[in-house]
Amino acid sequence: MLLYLHGFNSSPQSKKALQTRNWLRDHAPDIQFSCPQIPPFAAAAMRLLSKIIEDRLPNPIYMVGSSMGGFFATCLAERYDLRTVLVNPAVNPARGLHDWLGENRNYSTGERWAFEPQHIDEYIDIQPAQIKFKENYKLLLQTGDEVLDYRDAEQHYQGCEIIIEQQGDHSFVNYQQHLQANYQFLVNS
Repeated sequence: MLLYLHGFNSSPQSKKALQTRNWLRDHAPDIQFSCPQIPPFAAAAMRLLSKIIEDRLPNPIYMVGSSMGGFFATCLAERYDLRTVLVNPAVNPARGLHDWLGENRNYSTGERWAFEPQHIDEYIDIQPAQIKFKENYKLLLQTGDEVLDYRDAEQHYQGCEIIIEQQGDHSFVNYQQHLQANYQFLVNS
């Protein structure tokens, strides 16, 4: 199974999620694709994602995580020792979440939700202290990311496979061109 983890306040209908699903359908139909709607609250997100993984183990599970999905993928990869591709991942999300305090609306679903200070603490509580399984990670970073500084991820994941492309943006321009190589990295461990 490939578990795709979308970004904060996004949805399974994100462009990269759909590109990943469609590529697997066309090129690796034996891999089940899963992209759940991830809650904006870290504790709830980790309960949901851990259950999905635990229900599938010991079968192979691979992950692709984008932005905040990359943060959750890291938490899960460290807990379960899973191969993971991260796309412009959030490294220290607690420092950027203060802008979300109060009432919000999901970009894709329109669902309203309230973010409170204790929700930021949930992100701090689950953040791995260090990356232990460096061989399990492949990072795709673009220097033009307008939301997250790619250098934070470059430093945090030092020793992992890292591809840095000049320019681009937070959505990771031309993501679809990496799908074959991502698949090879994930399944050829």
